[in-house]
Amino acid sequence: MRARSRRILGFAARQLVVLWWFELLLPRLGLHALAARGRARRMQRIAKRFHGLAVELGGLMIKVGQFLSSRLDVLPPEITDELAGLQDEVPPVAFAEIRALAEAELGAPLDAVFASFDEAPVAAASLGQAHRARLSPGDAADTGLDAVVVKVQRPGIDRIVAVDLAALRRVGGWLRRVRVVADRVDAPALVEEFAQTSLEEIDYLHEAAAAERFGACFAADPRVTAPEVVWERTTRRVLTLEDVTAIKINDTAALRRAGIDPADVARVFAEVMFDQVFTHAFVHADPHPGNIFVTPLDAPSGGTRRREASDSARPGAAGTDAPAWRLTFVDFGMMAEVPNELRTGLRSLVIAVAARDGRGMIAAAQEIGVLLPSGDTAELERALSQLFARFGGMGFAQLKDVDPREFREFGAEFGDVVRSLPLQLPERLLLLIRALALTSGMCSGLDPAFNVWDAVEPYATRLLREEGGGAARELLDQALASAGVLWRMPQRVDALITKADEGRLSFDTSRLERRLDRLEGVARRIVSAVLFAALVIGGAVLVPSSPALGWTLVAVSVLPLLHALSAGLFRGSGRR
Repeated sequence: MRARSRRILGFAARQLVVLWWFELLLPRLGLHALAARGRARRMQRIAKRFHGLAVELGGLMIKVGQFLSSRLDVLPPEITDELAGLQDEVPPVAFAEIRALAEAELGAPLDAVFASFDEAPVAAASLGQAHRARLSPGDAADTGLDAVVVKVQRPGIDRIVAVDLAALRRVGGWLRRVRVVADRVDAPALVEEFAQTSLEEIDYLHEAAAAERFGACFAADPRVTAPEVVWERTTRRVLTLEDVTAIKINDTAALRRAGIDPADVARVFAEVMFDQVFTHAFVHADPHPGNIFVTPLDAPSGGTRRREASDSARPGAAGTDAPAWRLTFVDFGMMAEVPNELRTGLRSLVIAVAARDGRGMIAAAQEIGVLLPSGDTAELERALSQLFARFGGMGFAQLKDVDPREFREFGAEFGDVVRSLPLQLPERLLLLIRALALTSGMCSGLDPAFNVWDAVEPYATRLLREEGGGAARELLDQALASAGVLWRMPQRVDALITKADEGRLSFDTSRLERRLDRLEGVARRIVSAVLFAALVIGGAVLVPSSPALGWTLVAVSVLPLLHALSAGLFRGSGRR
C-alpha cells in the first residue's frame, strides 16, 4: 500500500512542478506567450498520463478520473474530454475470493443461504461485482422473491480507498498553497466532497436504504419501479436485491420488438427524472443505460414481487394514461439530494433567468455556493449580460429553433469566460447536473427529435408560479426596509455632525494599511528582480575573463530570484 501511495503522490508532485514552471515561473519572467503556446497539448498529456495511472492502479483512482471528467467548472476541456472515456470496467475478482468475503459477511456458506449462485459475474467494477442467484426456499417464502442479484465488494477495497483518500487529501493540501489554483478552486473541499461520495458508495447499507427510499418516492407511480431489498441477506459489503433485469433502455431494437415506441420512453424518462428533481428532491445521479431497464407489464416476473400500489394511477400524472411498461432503476450508490437551501437557490436562479437579471443570477449562484468568495462578480455579470443579449427573451419553443452552430460557438466563448472565474460546483449540484446531462443524452438517443426544453418547461413554469407570492412579499419587505432607512436618515446625519463638532469622529484605515503593505511587498519583489537581472548579466559578462567571479555572481543571483518568486506564489500567513 505504501508503494501505491507513493505512485499517486509522485505523479501529483511531477504535475505540480510542470504547473509551477509553465503557469507561474515563465509568466513572471515575461514569457506568457511561451507558456500559453503549448498549454492545450500539455493539459492533454497530463490527462493521458493520469488515465494510464488510473487504469493501472484501479480501485478508487478510476472513480477519481470519472469525478474529474465531470468538473467542467474547474478543469479545461482538454482534461475532461480525455478522462470522459475512463470506464469503470475491470477484470473480475476470482470467485473463490468473492465466496470467502460473502460467507464471512453473511455468516454462513453460500450453499446454505442461496439455492443457486452463479460464479460468473453479471458485471465487474472497480469497487465490487455482481452475481445472479436464487434465494433459498425459506428466504423466498419469507420475502416473496426468488431471483436476486448479489453485489459483493472487492476484497481489500476498504484499505485501498483509505490509502487513496489519504494521498488525495495530501495533494489537496499542496494545491491549497499554490495561489494560481487556490484563487480558482477550493481543492481540499473538492477532495472532501469526493471522499464523502466514495465512502457512501462502498457502504452497501447506504445504497440499500437509498433503493428503498427511491422505491417509496414512486410507490404510487405506475411508470416507475425499483428492486426490493433483501435486508436479511444484506450487510455493509454484500447487497442482495430483487433481479429486475429487462430491456436496456437504449436497446431500441428490443423496445420496438416489444411494441414499445422509443420516443415514448424518452418522454416518460425525462418526466420521471424531472419529477425526481422538483417533486421528490432525491435524484438518481447515474442514469446510464446499464442502470435503467424498460419492463413490459405483461413480461414474466421471474417469481419476483410486485407492489400493489404501483398499479394505481399516479396523482398529478402528465394527463395521459400510464404506459404498458415501467422504467426500472437499479444501482443507487450515487444519489443526489436536493435540500431546501439548494431548491430555494434554484428557484431564485429560475426567476433571475426569466427576468434576464444578471445580478440576480449572481446572488442565486452565491446562495447555492457556486461562486467562491474571491469571485469577480463584475466580470461574471458582464458574461451573463452577453448571454442575455444573445438569447434573452426567447421562449423554450424559440430556443430550440436556434442554429445549433450558434449554440456551440457561444458555448465555447462563454465556457472560456466561466472557466476563468473562481466558480466551483458543490458536489450535490454537480451530481444533479450530471444526472440531467445523462438524461438529455439518453433521450436524444431514443428520439432524435427530443428537446429537453419541452420536458423542463412545465416544471420551470410551476416554480415561477409557486414563487410568485414569495417574490411579492420580498418586494414588500424591501420597500418597508427602504422606508425605515429614509425615516432614520435625518437622525443619523445629525448624530454624525455632532460627533464631528465634538472631535469624536474616527476613521477605519485598516484597508488602506493592507493595500500599502501589498504595495511595499510588490516594491521589494521588483528590487529583487532587478538585482537578479544585474547579477546574471554581470556574471555572464565576466565569465570569459574571470570564470570564478562570473559563475559566483550567477550562482548568487538565485537568492533574489527565489525571493521575487516565492513572495507571490504562496499564500502567506501574515496580515491581509
